Amino acid sequence: MIEITPDKSVSAISATLPGAAELFRRAGINFCCGGHVTLADAATEAGLSPEALVADLKALVAAARRDAPEETGLLIEHLINRYHLVHRSELEWLIPLAQKVERVHGDSPNAPNGLANALIALREELESHMRREEQVLFPMMKRGGSATIGDPLAQMRHEHGDAAKLLGVIERATNGLNLPQGACGSWTALYTGLRKFCDDLVTHMLLEDAVLFPRFEQKAASA
Repeated sequence: MIEITPDKSVSAISATLPGAAELFRRAGINFCCGGHVTLADAATEAGLSPEALVADLKALVAAARRDAPEETGLLIEHLINRYHLVHRSELEWLIPLAQKVERVHGDSPNAPNGLANALIALREELESHMRREEQVLFPMMKRGGSATIGDPLAQMRHEHGDAAKLLGVIERATNGLNLPQGACGSWTALYTGLRKFCDDLVTHMLLEDAVLFPRFEQKAASA
């Protein structure tokens, strides 16, 4: 990943750091066609401190780390804070950005037509799934599990499969997240954010399927 310093350009940062484009948008900084100015100049023009802008961008880097704790309670909190909350936040800006790219570039043979609808469907799938984990499954796990936990765990695994199918739709709509030559800043920022989101979601599901869930499936099987 590119080093984040005040002399780096807005376009270079938004093209390589997931979430940077949304940060720039909220700050009123043009990251698309006018993004060749430096972070320092863009911050000054927007009435911000260059140091504060750089610090916010570095916080995005720190938040993207994927180290996970071992202890069950801490792992559950990690899943909620690092993945559930982050998925919700990122989809809030990825969906309108996908809609914008489809609207502006929909006539291009490489346009990711259908991407926004796939992301909306994935948001609905994930929100229902994560809410039931937060309200029912995870509290049950924190109490030590139960003999009846096998059925909800099987349902969670099934829903992970549904989410994986939607990731496949996203993969096909974006041609494997391969940008066409000459893609604009918005298109580039969209695929940069999507790559991180999709990688996060796969890691999230693997942590549950391969690490967390087996701990309780074994208990249920022996009960």
